Amino acid sequence: MTETAPRPTLEAVAERAGVSRATVSRVVNGAHGVREALAERVRRAVEELGYVPNQAARSLVTRRHQAVAVVAAEPETRVFADPYFAQQLRGISKELTAHDNQLVLLLTEGREDHARVGRYLAGGHVDGALVFSLHLDDPLPGLVRGAGLPTVFGGRPDWDDGRDDVVYVDSDNRGGARSAVQYLAGLGRTRIAHITGPLDQTSAADRLAGFRDVRADTGPELIARGDFTSGGGERAMRELLDRCPGLDAVFAANDLTAAGALRVLRERGRRVPDDVAVVGFDDMLPVAEETDPPLTTVRQDIEGMGRLMARLLLRGLDGGLTDDASRAPTATTPGVVLPTTLVRRATA
Repeated sequence: MTETAPRPTLEAVAERAGVSRATVSRVVNGAHGVREALAERVRRAVEELGYVPNQAARSLVTRRHQAVAVVAAEPETRVFADPYFAQQLRGISKELTAHDNQLVLLLTEGREDHARVGRYLAGGHVDGALVFSLHLDDPLPGLVRGAGLPTVFGGRPDWDDGRDDVVYVDSDNRGGARSAVQYLAGLGRTRIAHITGPLDQTSAADRLAGFRDVRADTGPELIARGDFTSGGGERAMRELLDRCPGLDAVFAANDLTAAGALRVLRERGRRVPDDVAVVGFDDMLPVAEETDPPLTTVRQDIEGMGRLMARLLLRGLDGGLTDDASRAPTATTPGVVLPTTLVRRATA
C-alpha cells in the first residue's frame, strides 16, 4: 500500500513563514490587519508547502462555505439541452470561480423536488442562492426565503407580496420585442405573427407585451403559444399558417422557437425572407448563425446576466450591493435590467 504524505498544517506554514499561527489564519481567511510584508511571507510559505485550508475549519472562522446554490426551475433534460442555460451557467461559473466559490447545481424536475431543494437550502450547506427560470406560482421563492439565504433571481419576479428588497437581473424583454416588431413593420410587413414562450414566465409575457405595444390591433389568429423549444416553434408555426396563410412576418419569442418555425416555413414552401421574414430573441450563436438562412434576432447578454447575478450575490455576502451604481440595485430599485439590441442577419 502506498503511504500518503501528511497534509501540511497551519502550524507548518507559520513555522516556514516565521509568523504566528494566528497571523497565518488571518491571511488564509482573507482577514484584514496583517502587514503586506508578513502577508507575502505567508502566501509564499503556503505555495511552497502546498497548504490547502481545511474548509470545515475555515467555515467556523469565516462563517462562509464558499459555495453558492444555483437553482434552475427546470428539468435536467431541458437545462442540459438548451444552449441558453449553458451560457447563463457559464457566466455564473466564471464569476464564482474567480472568487474561489463553488457552484452547486440544483434542478427541479417536478413539484416533488421542491421539498428536497428546500431542505438542502435550509441545511447550511451554501452561503446564498441564484434562482432562475421561475414559473408562475413556483414555490421556490418561498423556500429560499424560508431558508433565510441571500438570493438573486434571474428574471423579473412575478409575485407581489409587498416586499421591495427582491434583487434580480433581467433583460429588457419588452423593449427588445418592441424593437423587433417595429423593425419588421419598417420593412413593410403588415401581417406580423408572434409565437410566444410559456406565458407563465415573465420573459415570455413581457415579449408578448412588447409585440402588442406595436401591433395592438392584431387579432388572436396572429398569436400562437410556444414553449421556448424548437418543437414548440414547429407546432405554433403550423398552427399560424393554417389559420392565416397570408402572414408575411413572424416574431418568435426565442431563437429555438424561430429555428423550429423556419423548418416549417421551408416545408410549406415559403421563402425566407422573401415571403415571410423571421426575427428571434436571444442571439444564441450556436442557433442563430446556423439556421438556414442565418437568423435576425434580438441579442441579450445571457452570459453577462449570469456573471452579474453571481457578482451581486457575492457583493451582498460581503456587505453591500451598491458599489457600482450603474449596474447594481439600490434600496429603491432592487432589479437590474440589461439592454438588448437587434442583430440583423438574413431572415429579415
